[in-house]
Amino acid sequence: MPKFMDVHSGFVGVTEEQLREAHERDLAIEDSEGVHFERAWLDPDSGKVFCLSSGPSKEAVLRVHEKAGHPTTEIYELPVEVE
Repeated sequence: MPKFMDVHSGFVGVTEEQLREAHERDLAIEDSEGVHFERAWLDPDSGKVFCLSSGPSKEAVLRVHEKAGHPTTEIYELPVEVE
């Protein structure tokens, strides 16, 4: 299944707990779109949040974020991975 990284702006000063709550809102509804949110990262100084997910399409990932209350327009498919 394709992997995606999306970027959210406007989260200056957000705490770890607030990030966790937002991530949990995604997790609560991800099945409705066949998406799985694997992890989220936060840079509270720049206000950037990064989310790693897998799912059938960019649009499915974006719909979950929108329904969870934190939409974004910046998303990238990650077709190449090395370990």
